[in-house]
Amino acid sequence: MDEIPILLLAAGSSSRMGQPKQLLPWGEQTLIGHQIDTLIKTDHPVNVVLGSNSNLIIPVIEKFPVNIFINTDWESGMGSSISLGISQIVQKFPEADGVLITLLDQPLITTTYFQKMLEAFLPDSQQILVSHSASGWTGVPVLFDQCYFKELTELSNNEGAKKITKRHEERVIRLDGGEILEDMDTPETYQKLLSKYFNQKPNML
Repeated sequence: MDEIPILLLAAGSSSRMGQPKQLLPWGEQTLIGHQIDTLIKTDHPVNVVLGSNSNLIIPVIEKFPVNIFINTDWESGMGSSISLGISQIVQKFPEADGVLITLLDQPLITTTYFQKMLEAFLPDSQQILVSHSASGWTGVPVLFDQCYFKELTELSNNEGAKKITKRHEERVIRLDGGEILEDMDTPETYQKLLSKYFNQKPNML
C-alpha cells in the first residue's frame, strides 16, 4: 500500500460557532472524535493539527492512535497549520508518496469517500486530487503528490492549499464528492448536518 499520511486540520477557534467546534457533541462522541474515527478506518496514518483550545482537546483525543501537532501560530490562519503539518509529516514519514489534507468541519464525509481518493491516487504522477461538491465548488479533501510538499510548507497566514491547486491546474483531477462535502461554521449548520447525518446514516456508509 502506498504511504499516504492523512492530515486533519483542527486548529481554529470556531469563532462563528461560539464554542470549540472540535468538542461539539456528535452522537456518542465529539466532532473531532468522529472525524478521527472515520479517518483511522482507512488504515492510513492520521495526523492532527491543533491550536486553539488544544489543552481541552488533547485529553479527548489522546486515546486515538494519531500524531498530534500543536500550531502555536494558529491565529495567523490555515496556511500556518498546513505548513506545520506538512513539515512534521516530512520528518515522520520520509517515504510518503503524498498527503491527504482534510478539515474538521465536513462531518458527512465517509471512510468510503476517503478510500476512493486514496485508491484513485497514482504516486509519482504529480497528481493533485481535489473534491468536487454537488453545489459546484472544488476543494478539500485534497490529496497532493509528495512533489508539492515544499510548496505546502511555504504557505503562511490565511493562504490555503487552493493557491497551489491553481498554480498547477493542469495536474488537478476532480473527484465527485456530492453532498457529503457540506461544511459547518455556525450553530445552524451544525444542527442541520447533525440531523442529516443521523437521519441518513444507513445510506451514507
